[in-house]
Amino acid sequence: MKLLNRRLVKVNSGPEKVLQFGTGVLLRGLPDYFIDKANKMGCFDGRIVVVKSTDNGSTDMFTQQEGMYTLHVNGIHQGKIVQEHIVISAITNVLSATEQWDEVLSRAENPDLTVVISNTTEVGIALDEHDDLWAAPPRSFPGKLTALLYRRFHFFNGDMAKGWVILPTELISDNGTKLKSIVLDLAHIHGLDDNFIDWLEAANDFCTTLVDRIVPGKLSATQAKDAEIKLGYRDELAIMAEPFRLWAIESDSERVRDRLSFVQADKGMVLTPNIVKFKELKLRLLNGGHTFSCGLAILCGFTTVKEAMQHELFARYVRLLMQREITDTIVDEQISANEAFEFSEQVIDRFSNPFLNHEWLSISMNYTSKMRMRNVASLQRFVQKHGVSPQYMALGFAGYLCFMEKNQTVADEYGTVLADIRYAYHGDEFVYRVLGQQNLWGMDLNDLPGFAEAVNSFLAQLRQKGGLQVIQELKENAHLKKEA
Repeated sequence: MKLLNRRLVKVNSGPEKVLQFGTGVLLRGLPDYFIDKANKMGCFDGRIVVVKSTDNGSTDMFTQQEGMYTLHVNGIHQGKIVQEHIVISAITNVLSATEQWDEVLSRAENPDLTVVISNTTEVGIALDEHDDLWAAPPRSFPGKLTALLYRRFHFFNGDMAKGWVILPTELISDNGTKLKSIVLDLAHIHGLDDNFIDWLEAANDFCTTLVDRIVPGKLSATQAKDAEIKLGYRDELAIMAEPFRLWAIESDSERVRDRLSFVQADKGMVLTPNIVKFKELKLRLLNGGHTFSCGLAILCGFTTVKEAMQHELFARYVRLLMQREITDTIVDEQISANEAFEFSEQVIDRFSNPFLNHEWLSISMNYTSKMRMRNVASLQRFVQKHGVSPQYMALGFAGYLCFMEKNQTVADEYGTVLADIRYAYHGDEFVYRVLGQQNLWGMDLNDLPGFAEAVNSFLAQLRQKGGLQVIQELKENAHLKKEA
């Protein structure tokens, strides 16, 4: 770091235990943060060697700053502003896969190295049947990983104690299972020996994981200058993250638990036999809450999520949407009412973060697909449980339709379908036709009792009045029903 008035010293000098593919901000703001915290607490004592897989950018700044960087944690936790500045010193080296592949391969011979972490974007976990495992380097991340595992297998003569715990953090379902399948496919395609394949299966743990933390990345020029004055040094690698953090790892293996001793350092890390409940909480409350609220927020004139949450009436809509309706649909044998409520409170804190500029228009991309994937199941479950349609969800759905009417150039693969229906049908018939598109929703949403009528009513109101007025009237009507 470019020091102004004091020197930063690494607090850990343990062996390299982690091989990380990717230098991106999510890895630096979540897994690297957890490992650094564990090192400082004395429950891991391991460093990270990072592999830079792409040709974009350089590793010079990591070298100049000895792998250190500052993580600025800014946001809201339990309704209160949080601002922390944490120097992360867990990274020992950053290697270029393109220019230093032999050095990367040599890490396979390190007996202390037990964990592999990756974040190579969603397309990184894909089978490249023509990848060359003997290239320097192989093209794909699975190819690189297979080459490293093969080197390790031969160097340690197939020692069953020398396998790795492999933790992909790419945002795809069953990422660990899919990565393992691809590595096995590559081993078969290249005719690697059966003993290696047996070792690959038995000695290594490919764990499916779920990561959740907003890490916007590099500080703005103003933020960087303010941090430099406050902290006394200039950090070219500094990044920002929200307070919320979750890394759920799916495994019931004692071997995995032993190797991932850093899990105990932070409650945001969870090692569990099944991560389904964490996926469900995130999908229905965080993602689903965004999607139900998005069109309505834009119709109310809000540009960013934090701006909408600063408005008392809209914030109340979001809270009731999640806590009166969505949480009711996810409570089951795996998720308790308290867990659902606590997660909804965390989501409200995250939506309200004054340090994040999350624009509603960016959330509206691929709006129709998001509405189906995140929210149709919530609608179904609510109706199955109560026999009536949820009003806050219905208003959110009407907001989506009204937004799509007014923004026909928005990036949505089904935008032309909606536009064609809008051109051919008018009045109430438009809503019935849209809800009946089973290719969009996977079902006929007209089958949900009262849903079409509620959406039609709210859509008509939104076309005539401002979004905030419609929310206000929903609040007043709900109050009258409660009194009655």
